[in-house]
Amino acid sequence: MTELLKPTVSRRSVLQAAAVGAVGISPALRAVVYAQGSDAPEKKEVKIGFIPLTDCASVVMASVLGIDKKYGVTIIPSKEASRAGVRDKLVSGELDFAYALYGLIYGVHMGTAGPKKDMAVLMTLNHNGQGLTLSKKIADKGAVNLEGLVTLMKKEPREHTFAQTFPAGTHAMWLYYWLASAGVSPFKDLKVITVPPPQMVANMRVGNMDGFCVGEPWNHRAIMDSIGISAATSQDVWKDHPEKVLGTTSDFVKKNPNTARAVTAAILEASTRTSACRW
Repeated sequence: MTELLKPTVSRRSVLQAAAVGAVGISPALRAVVYAQGSDAPEKKEVKIGFIPLTDCASVVMASVLGIDKKYGVTIIPSKEASRAGVRDKLVSGELDFAYALYGLIYGVHMGTAGPKKDMAVLMTLNHNGQGLTLSKKIADKGAVNLEGLVTLMKKEPREHTFAQTFPAGTHAMWLYYWLASAGVSPFKDLKVITVPPPQMVANMRVGNMDGFCVGEPWNHRAIMDSIGISAATSQDVWKDHPEKVLGTTSDFVKKNPNTARAVTAAILEASTRTSACRW
């Protein structure tokens, strides 16, 4: 055994841990088992892509709090500009993992969200937490909810524009289902555009859209800036729905199973500390 893998606990303790598995082992001892011996991560430093939204907390805090080191890895959070950018970098291998819309990962796996590639979902990062926001301009005309929106669209026929963050992502799903539940076709009755989350509020401010679906804090930001109102939450569309996941490629998991396990363990622990797993 090399000096880097020299045990920091007794040989007896490690053997006991190996014998009983993960059941009943203290977190500190389990971390040692991950970081040493045959469970040592194959790749010590990993880059995880994220979009600056509230529910990225568990990924970022796993690095900030140093939880990753307990499991023998160093997480490098990589702030990305768009969901499409996350997809491309994940597929190309520029990112090792990504905090991503679960629809994005499945879309890539099925070939409906760009280049087809076998993918892996390692864990669900959160449930719920997304919002459907309508612009203050149309809200002042009575469009404060779905019923009011439909009434206004009939009263003032024009090309209404709504935004989501990725065509095969969850925000698109909630937006489409919400509109369709009132008989509005998202593909025929209005225009749907793709906008990165951090750019939603700016685009609504200049009048580029009548509404959008996105995660926090951008719905709240629109309200605080007095340019939008909350029309519904994603929980109203699908209660306790899955939202973001920790995704990677199937090839990465096959080549680096211990790394994948260690990163998942670190983020899971960070989730319990930040209460970001479930809202």
